[in-house]
Amino acid sequence: MKCFVIHLDRAEGRKAAVERLLADSPYPAEILPACDGEAMPDAEREVLYPGPSHFDPPYPFHLGYGEVGCFVSHMWAWQKIVDEGLPGALILEDDVETDRDVFARAVAFAERHLPEHGYIQFQVRKMRREVIVLDEADGFKLVQPKTAPRRTSAQLVSAKAAARLLEINKTIDRPVDGMLQLSWEIGFPMVCMVPSGVRDLTKASGGSTVSRGRTKLAALTAEIKRAFYRAKIRQMSREFRRRQARR
Repeated sequence: MKCFVIHLDRAEGRKAAVERLLADSPYPAEILPACDGEAMPDAEREVLYPGPSHFDPPYPFHLGYGEVGCFVSHMWAWQKIVDEGLPGALILEDDVETDRDVFARAVAFAERHLPEHGYIQFQVRKMRREVIVLDEADGFKLVQPKTAPRRTSAQLVSAKAAARLLEINKTIDRPVDGMLQLSWEIGFPMVCMVPSGVRDLTKASGGSTVSRGRTKLAALTAEIKRAFYRAKIRQMSREFRRRQARR
C-alpha cells in the first residue's frame, strides 16, 4: 500500500500541509503532482470533457477548469495504483490535515474491509444523513450512507475499484465527487469511516482551487438546479439500494 498526496504546485499556501501529510501518512507517501486545469490546452480539455452528461441523472452545470483538473488528478492516482500493481492506495488532497493517531487507526480498520468494498471515504464533514453500520470496533465504524456524500478529500481505493473507475470514466461529465455518488453506474456503494481523523483546511490553506464566482442571479438559479439534481440523486440511490437488497 502507498499514499498519494495530490498537490497543485502553484498552491503555495498548501505546501506546509503537504509536508505534514507526507510525514504523518500510515503508508509510504509521495506527492502526486495535480493536473492544472487552467494550464491544460483547450483541445486536450475538450477531448476529456466533451460536454453533455453520459451518466444519469444528467449533471446540470458546466465544469470549470479546476473541476476538470481535479477529476484528472484522481484519474492519475487510480492509474498509478493499476500501473504499479498496488493492492490499493490512500489518496489525499492537499487541503486537509489529519489527526495522526485517529487517522492511522481509522485507516487500519478500513484496510481490513478494502477487498470487499473497494472505495472507502474519510469524510471531513459529519455524517448527517442516515447511515447503515456495516462494522464497528474500538470506537470506529464503517458505515454506508443512504446517499453517498460529496468530497474526495481522503479515500482508500483498491486496485479493483481503481480499474473500474478508469474503465467507466474515459471522459468526464461531472465533478469527481459527484461521479462517486453514482453507485448504479460504478457498481458498488460508497462506504465511509467514522470517525475519519481528517479535517478540512481549505480556507486556512489559501481557499479552493476549484470554485468560481457567480452573480446573485446565477447563484440563485444554480441553487434551484442543484436542489432538483440532489433530489434525483437521492431517488436513484434508494432505487439502487432496493435492487441490491433483492439480490
